Formats: sequence, C-alpha cells, structure tokens
Amino acid sequence: MQDKELYQHLLGLTAPWTVSEVKLDMQCQEIHVRVEHPRGTKFCCPECQKPLSCYDHGDERQWRHLDSCQFKTILKARVPRVDCPEHGVKSVAVPWAEPHSRFTMLFERFAIEVLQMTQTVTGTMTILRLQWDATWHIVERAVARGKARKEPSLLPRIGIDEKAFSKGQSYVTIVYNLDESTVEAIHEGHDVEAAKACLSQLNEQQIQSVQAIAMDMSSAYVKAAKEVIPLAETKIVHDRFHIMKLANEAVDKVRKWEHRRLLSEGDDRLAGSKFFWLTSLQNHSEKQQARFQSLCNNSLATGRAWAYKELLRDLWAQETEGNAKRFFNDWYRRVIRTNMKPMKKLAKTLKERIDNIVTYCTHGITNGVAEGINSKIMSIKRRVGGYRNIENFKKAIFFYCGGLDLYPR
Repeated sequence: MQDKELYQHLLGLTAPWTVSEVKLDMQCQEIHVRVEHPRGTKFCCPECQKPLSCYDHGDERQWRHLDSCQFKTILKARVPRVDCPEHGVKSVAVPWAEPHSRFTMLFERFAIEVLQMTQTVTGTMTILRLQWDATWHIVERAVARGKARKEPSLLPRIGIDEKAFSKGQSYVTIVYNLDESTVEAIHEGHDVEAAKACLSQLNEQQIQSVQAIAMDMSSAYVKAAKEVIPLAETKIVHDRFHIMKLANEAVDKVRKWEHRRLLSEGDDRLAGSKFFWLTSLQNHSEKQQARFQSLCNNSLATGRAWAYKELLRDLWAQETEGNAKRFFNDWYRRVIRTNMKPMKKLAKTLKERIDNIVTYCTHGITNGVAEGINSKIMSIKRRVGGYRNIENFKKAIFFYCGGLDLYPR
C-alpha cells in the first residue's frame, strides 16, 4: 500500500477529498499530508446546506493530526469557499476538523482523553508536544461545545456551596446536580448576590423543578434560595456533615479549655488526645481505644462533650420531621444545662436553624456530592499550582466536573 493510500485510510477521507502528497521532514520530525479535491466539485453552504460551485479557496491551512510512528502528522489543505446567494461568501466545512480549529477531530478527541486522565494542561502539553495556549484552546473549545449541546434537564435535588478560587477572600459559588454529581452553574463570590446570580443561571423550568436544596448554614445562601426558589423554606436542607463539623469544632474547643485547666494543675491527661475526640471509634487501634476508654471514664468535660456530639448523630436516624424535632429538643435541654460554653453555643445555633435541619427526614439529601466534587477541584488546582484567571478556573471546573459532552463529532 502506497503512502497516499495509507493516509487516505488513516484519515478516514472519502470523496471528494483525497491525499495528494505525503512528505517526511526528518529535521522537524514531522509528516506533512496534503489533501485536495477534484476540479468542479460542489460544496454545501455551511449555513443553509445548499450545494454550490466552488467560488475560490482560502490560503493553505494546516491541522495537527494523531502522530505517525512518533512523528507529528500535519494535514494541509486549501479550504474551498462558496458564494451563497443568501449568506454570501463562506468557507465550507471540512470533514476532518471543526470550524476554526487547528486540530483534526481525531486529535482533539485524543487530547481531551489525555486531559481527563492527567487532569493538568501542563502534563497534556508535554505528552502531546503542544504549547500551553494550544492545549488550553482545546479545553475552551470542548467546554463551549459541551455547553452548547447540553439539554436543560429538571433538577429536583441540588446543592449549593462555595469554593476558594485563590488564597485570601476570593471564592466562587457553585450549584450542583446531586443526582448526576455534576456542576450546573458557577458565579464569582459567595455573598447573597453571588448566590442569586448562580441560581439564576438555571432556567425557569429547572428552578420550578427544585424539590430540595442542600447547603451549609450560610445565611447568604439561605436568603438567596428563598428569593429565587419557590417555597424554599420547606426545601432547604442544612448539610449534616457541615453540622457535625461544627459539633467536632465545639468538642475540640472544650478539649482545649479543659487541657489548659488541667495543665495548670499539673495534669496532662488530655495531651495528644485530639485525634480520639474528632475521629470515629472504628478508626482507633486497640491501644487507642483503651486510652480513649480510660479518658471517658475520668468524668472529663471533654468526654461529656464528645458523648453529646455522638448522640446528635441520631437526629438523622429519625423517620419524621416531628420525631427529629422532639429528639433535638431533648438533646438541646441536656446540653444547654451544662457549663460547656462551646457546646451551648452549638446548641443555640442549631436551634435557630432546626426547621431546615429536620427537613433531612423528608428529603434525605446531603452535600456529600458537592464535597466530593470540591475535593476533585482541589486536586486539579494543586496539580496546576492554582489558577490566576477566574474564567479559566470556571472553565476547568466545567471541563472536569460539568458532565458535558466534550468531544467533537
């Protein structure tokens, strides 16, 4: 099989396009493949698909294709233009590449696969021997392509959370589809206006379809949800993982206070015990369990705080909102009578938001999906050393977490 026939098959070219020349450039480590068409060939207007005679040709263009035997493969052609009576002079669509792309569709598909696997632009550009701008251009095109194709779907269960864009006070607000584990909308900031703008990126049908929305206890997000989502006060579910995080922090404050008091008396029982109070019992070794048990048996305030924290977990095991409220009221009465200020502060905070905590019994959602995606975003940020441009950060999130159809076709 001759070189031209080989590349005709490798490129998947069909009439009227044929390979007219294959040249090997050893110095540049490239293979140049020239593609042409016969005289008199008619092409369709890219706007209305009307068959028209070739008007003229643009300057020669080139597209990067999949490598051949470790040599870069460069496809070259002069793209025909047609003079459409309705749309004027237009460059026709070529079967091997999308309009305005510098790569063949097969190369772009491969590049997207590599980007998904490496999760870094730098890693991909090294593997594919591309410049950073060219590699990022593939990401931008893929995201634009995916967003254009995405059909709006109903969003019965969503989550809203913040993500740090850079060090300091720079954040973005993200709306998640909890059922599909995808990012649906992003907006700069994490105040009321940012949350409203983010939620407002959903269309009216999607907003009306929301049955439950998971979030932390951010007052900004609560206010925004109530302004954008109908009957949001019955749909907001404060995330149980966020609440248990607050409970852990309260226990740790009690531990620190008690540790200082005991040290002043020459008692170091709580030294090095932070791990015990903030992790699950099943993660303790036998030795750690023995020490933990001895600490619990010493009538320490930290032990009581830990017990109240663990008891709080049963709130999410209640079958109805009414049962959950009764359980919480009993828990609250016990905690509020103690002299442990951090636990009392926690109890008062939860009491203020209890209506949107017990809604878990009805909707059964958490922001676990959001936390999982946030971890993926953090991993991507670490690999690239952070994003200096917030628009690039948003595009990267959609590329890796948007559930978009990224591939050219």
